[in-house]
Amino acid sequence: MTKSKWAVDASHSSIDFSVRHMMIAKVKGSFHAFEAHIEADALDLSSADILFHVDLNSINTRNTDRDAHLRSADFFDIEKHPTMTFQSTGITKTNDGEYEVTGNLSLHGITQSETFSVSFEGAGKDPWGNEKVGFSALGSIKRADYGLTYNAVLETGGVLIGDEVKISIEIEATQQS
Repeated sequence: MTKSKWAVDASHSSIDFSVRHMMIAKVKGSFHAFEAHIEADALDLSSADILFHVDLNSINTRNTDRDAHLRSADFFDIEKHPTMTFQSTGITKTNDGEYEVTGNLSLHGITQSETFSVSFEGAGKDPWGNEKVGFSALGSIKRADYGLTYNAVLETGGVLIGDEVKISIEIEATQQS
């Protein structure tokens, strides 16, 4: 395959996360509104250009009060910073269909370099003749690196919210003509 433009099929894609809560459990959530601009040879991502935009207002942790708090100035402050972006800056092939994708992640007005492990899941045509590809990505970021430091100390020691946020991304994309 040659380098092509790919459109993310949002109905078959997801951006999920988890973070420690009270030092004893994990809270999971997702973002439902996102888009990506991908230009790549799906069979070799080494030279791909990847740009993600995530609408932080689309956060869903299955708790409306918590979601409202996460949108507030204590966390994302979506009035000032409504979007999280990721722009790839370098991609290294680590194995057949496996990559380390490094890029600039911008969140809460701060940009940091982050690396995600990406796996090519396959390619094929859908029943209507559209070329499709699938990718999975895993990574983690530190909340404090982005100024997201809201927390509370627990009576038993430790903190209410962990600093590490684990991120899992599943992408199905359609080749554009």
